[in-house]
Amino acid sequence: MTELALQIGESFIGTGANAAHINTVFGHREGPAGVAWATALATPSQGHVPFVAVLKPSLPTKPMTLFVTKAAPASDNHGLMIWGAAQAGVASGVADAVAEGFISRSNLDNSCIITAVWVNPDANDADEVYRNNRLATKNALANGSKNLPSIEEVLENRALPHNPYYTAKE
Repeated sequence: MTELALQIGESFIGTGANAAHINTVFGHREGPAGVAWATALATPSQGHVPFVAVLKPSLPTKPMTLFVTKAAPASDNHGLMIWGAAQAGVASGVADAVAEGFISRSNLDNSCIITAVWVNPDANDADEVYRNNRLATKNALANGSKNLPSIEEVLENRALPHNPYYTAKE
């Protein structure tokens, strides 16, 4: 059995309330990723109930992917965005990562993925939430497979970090 390196990825796609922020952990089921996967599934907390991402009912994506929300559902609509559009985007993004070779088909049955998913409580466009989560998931897995970002990119951007909620000033 081929050893799988633990891969960690991140991606932020879109703007405004329908943006997607995904963190991924990919690795062997019998290693730290598998332990974390099983532990997270077995230990839900109020408002944070990890679940297996599916392409349609009873068709989980491969590798098996655990969807972990970063924000507890704030309303019925927010819950629908999480369980519906964002989950569909994550499942499709994992399949895209396999189709595009960021995850080897030889590793599908002995690996697992954990996705930590941000869906804004103000999200209001299910199709945009889906598209953004699909691309963010694929990009996060691709980044993990390539060990991105490079240290050069990190060092080039250390003086003026910014994100959608804050921009540092010199």
